[in-house]
Amino acid sequence: MKRLGLTGGIASGKSAVAGILRELGFNVIDADGLGHTLIEPGQAAYGEIVREFGAGILDEEKRIDRGKLGAIVFADVGKLERLNAILHPRVEAEIHRKFTEWEKDGVRDAAFVEAALLVEAGYQKKLDGLIVTWCKPEQQMERLRVRGLSKAETERRIAAQMPAEEKLRYATEKIDCSGSMEETRRQVDELAARLKRGAAGRV
Repeated sequence: MKRLGLTGGIASGKSAVAGILRELGFNVIDADGLGHTLIEPGQAAYGEIVREFGAGILDEEKRIDRGKLGAIVFADVGKLERLNAILHPRVEAEIHRKFTEWEKDGVRDAAFVEAALLVEAGYQKKLDGLIVTWCKPEQQMERLRVRGLSKAETERRIAAQMPAEEKLRYATEKIDCSGSMEETRRQVDELAARLKRGAAGRV
């Protein structure tokens, strides 16, 4: 079973591609979703994050307010690095566990881990290939504005990630998400067909 990464800049189409892969029958780990689970009360990272960033990040139910936490870490690179140092090892352990479980269950072609910061965390070195989604910077900005983020917040979030051109240099496969959903789906279908044929050692 090939262990493949799926990444891309924020609002670059990564989640849409992950959804298509699931529709096509591939197993896909949502690493960012794992991170969200790990910060819930009683979970592995909750206490350490509250100690690091203070009770001001909690809502009325004592859950970590991701909006408040995001506003802090995306405005300060050092704090973002600290958050990632808390979360990444725990997320990575869960990714490894899921991949191993799927292999034991008989998955033969490929399985994916979808994460915004795969390259930033260096995890792509442990994978058999890396799919990177991309679109035009102005499309990223517009998509984030539609999600309700302010212009300043949009710029901060994009700036906190590795530039798309740099991330694309790590790609063994690139998915252009700047066109229609049909064009994106066609590229994913072609990738899936190659994987199911077992073509190429690295995607």
